Amino acid sequence: MAARQEVTAWRPRVPGVTEVFHAHFTEYAYPMHVHEAWTLLIVDDGAVRYDLDRHEHGTPHDTVTLLPPHVPHNGSPATPGGFRKRVVYLDGSRLGEDLIGPAVDGPDLRDPVLRLRVGQLHTALARPGDELEAESRLTLIDERLRAHLRPRLVTGTAPHRDPTPARRLRELLDERVVEGLSLEEAAGLVQAHPAHLVRAFSTAYGIAPHQYLNSRRVDRARRLLLDGRPIGDVAVETGFFDQAHLTRHFRKLVGVTPGRYARARAR
Repeated sequence: MAARQEVTAWRPRVPGVTEVFHAHFTEYAYPMHVHEAWTLLIVDDGAVRYDLDRHEHGTPHDTVTLLPPHVPHNGSPATPGGFRKRVVYLDGSRLGEDLIGPAVDGPDLRDPVLRLRVGQLHTALARPGDELEAESRLTLIDERLRAHLRPRLVTGTAPHRDPTPARRLRELLDERVVEGLSLEEAAGLVQAHPAHLVRAFSTAYGIAPHQYLNSRRVDRARRLLLDGRPIGDVAVETGFFDQAHLTRHFRKLVGVTPGRYARARAR
């Protein structure tokens, strides 16, 4: 088999994410190196063998690997066909220096829920216009990572659920259906931690913030389409990134594409 190196890299418009990197390597081996960022890694095919702080580790298919900043590590294929991986590099300050030690001690996390969420994050990051969804998913990933790295005593008491942050976020989303807002900005305006804000909203309304915003945008798009507006113009005027972005969410919520929906209006 000839050596294969396929890579894709980009920087999304999501606070705290410095780079997204997808790669397929069959023989390439990384030398020892460090990153300024936290490395959040999942392997979709094959496996990676690596050394971190002079200890050998591996990345079976069902794990999430978190490599801390400034700690040397390498990487090489651990299976004959190489490996295919997806990586999100997170700003070095996102998790805090106090968690570097725990991450060095146990970088490979066997957590099916976390693995699923990281995969969902990559899906959102690959779709321009879905930055709020990516932020929402990332903040819940942050929370789960902290639960692994900084175990806390379980008191058994139910957390207090204040509906005020959820209500205020809903008001903000209603005010900015077209222009939208980042989760970071919303958290600052509501004065709540992003993870708490996402959870409070989802608990109060049974829907994630990004799903709520997309629903409002699709509702506006339906009205404009029924007025006979061109689909491309509707996408821009309702806050979607482009026509494809509108079509994806429109079909998901309405059951047909905007074009088919508009044609139905003519009949």
